[in-house]
Amino acid sequence: MANRRKFIKTAALGSVAFALSSFKTKIEEVTVSSLNKVKKPIVLSTWNFGLQANEAAWEILKNNGRALDAVEAGVKIPEADPNERSVGYGGRPDRDGRVTLDACIMDEYANIGSVACLEHIKHPISVARAVMEKTPHVMLAGDGALQFALSQGFKKENLLVEESEKEWKEWLKTSQYKPIVNIENHDTIGMIAMDVHGNLSGACTTSGMAYKMYGRIGDSPIIGAGLFVDNEIGAATATGHGEEVIRIAGCHLVVELMRHGRTPQQACEEAVQRIIKLTKLRNKNLKDIQVGFIALNKKGQSGSYCVQGGFNYAVHDGSGNRLIDAPFYLKS
Repeated sequence: MANRRKFIKTAALGSVAFALSSFKTKIEEVTVSSLNKVKKPIVLSTWNFGLQANEAAWEILKNNGRALDAVEAGVKIPEADPNERSVGYGGRPDRDGRVTLDACIMDEYANIGSVACLEHIKHPISVARAVMEKTPHVMLAGDGALQFALSQGFKKENLLVEESEKEWKEWLKTSQYKPIVNIENHDTIGMIAMDVHGNLSGACTTSGMAYKMYGRIGDSPIIGAGLFVDNEIGAATATGHGEEVIRIAGCHLVVELMRHGRTPQQACEEAVQRIIKLTKLRNKNLKDIQVGFIALNKKGQSGSYCVQGGFNYAVHDGSGNRLIDAPFYLKS
């Protein structure tokens, strides 16, 4: 009888232990599952006008749309805004009074399209997509880009609004070219997104630095500099002094750093550190430049970093649309 009671007690304890073990396993599985759950869809864009741009992109993403369609629709919002002085219609002109636009786009299949020094077309991002989808090329520039746009039915318009023209004529009195950090450099909208299918795309569009030399091209239309997407790894886009971004092939660098295990935040920080190092080697003043990166990986994790304070970016996901001040290097 004692042996029977001992057996029952042992069996009961074993059952409890097994149940507790199973419960623990279930908890661990749920925890791991929660940690590994990808946050999608999600869209990021540079600067405070990214909030409105994100809303347009989100309308597509929330309805199971493609990331490529979302980023094009998103950046078209500031492109069409005559009060936005650094992108598209209403953008500040070059030193000759010409509004020249740059843009590029990239999808999940590494299809790319770009236009540079394009005049008279309100939505260069859509022309860039047309280059990607309807030509054997990846970049068209200047008059060639304009002629292609007109052949595709884009409308030729005067992009120099009255206020921008007034500012340009005032600038002509001194003709001093000294871009002001976070004002003149507030010159790009870059947008990266992941859709519900887990696919990534990106877009970048700008009117470039105000009062630049005619023909100047920054990083924005250059795949690998102002924008890069690798659908296996992540995506990145940049804003600020394009020359500094081009110098390090910035967005390609950020994505490659993520490939080698960096988080989006770590990758952005390392890319900015590369710019800082080269700036010091060239005996240039860091206070005169601003570069900011934003990045997104396949897990839906994001990050950002910039040379000095003042850069912000917008994030829209399942928890809403919000503006975030990017961390920065230069503290004084």
